[in-house]
Amino acid sequence: MKQTRIIMGMPITITLEDAHTGASDLERIFAYFRQVDETFSTYKKTSEISALNRGDIAQDAVSPALQEILQLAAETTSQTGGYFSIITPDGSLDPSGIVKGWAIHHAAQQLQEQGFQDFIVNAGGDIQASCKSGKRRHWTIGIRNPFNVKQIVQTLRITNEGIATSGSYMRGNHIYNPLAKSKQLNEVVSLSVIGPNIYEADRFATAGFAMGREGAAFIARLNGFAGYQIDRDGIALKTAQWTKYCKPVTTH
Repeated sequence: MKQTRIIMGMPITITLEDAHTGASDLERIFAYFRQVDETFSTYKKTSEISALNRGDIAQDAVSPALQEILQLAAETTSQTGGYFSIITPDGSLDPSGIVKGWAIHHAAQQLQEQGFQDFIVNAGGDIQASCKSGKRRHWTIGIRNPFNVKQIVQTLRITNEGIATSGSYMRGNHIYNPLAKSKQLNEVVSLSVIGPNIYEADRFATAGFAMGREGAAFIARLNGFAGYQIDRDGIALKTAQWTKYCKPVTTH
């Protein structure tokens, strides 16, 4: 069963292969994403993050979910040498660079708790895969050409990993370098990261993109991660670990 909803300003697609799948199983996950949007959307005046930015609530009085995001964001800032930050140039908080991967990760955990084993959760192109039943050997994922989104430039086989792509080719220059806020990020147009789960892949893809040309090298130094970077001249750079996901795999 496969269904898509537009939530959080993007298409969210859930694919479940288990035989006992029902529509209500999918609706529970879509409802979770709506809840995340109501809490973290900076575009909604009624969201908790908007209330925090207005000063309507104190930071020590926010919900457990927002407390967790603020803590994880601080940890990511430290782990990336300051290249990740949820503080925007105007001083407000925008946790979108960490919330999407975090939400996909939690949605996948909820599916696993419900007994599902083979599935994909895809939110705006960021993906958590699961192959745990033994029936499916992998999921096939395509990486788009940032200069021609109808073209697939890499075909990957992933099993229980997460993959996230940060770039400027779909949403414009929405990512900035927190250490040089006035400097435009135009050297790299796309950075895809495979990690042990989508939360890890997403946050480090965001930080890596903010590093410009050094992003791929940063991903290469992370244990258990792989990266694929395309610069403004169309030159691709892949980390050593990336190639293991590109090798042909016998279909299930």
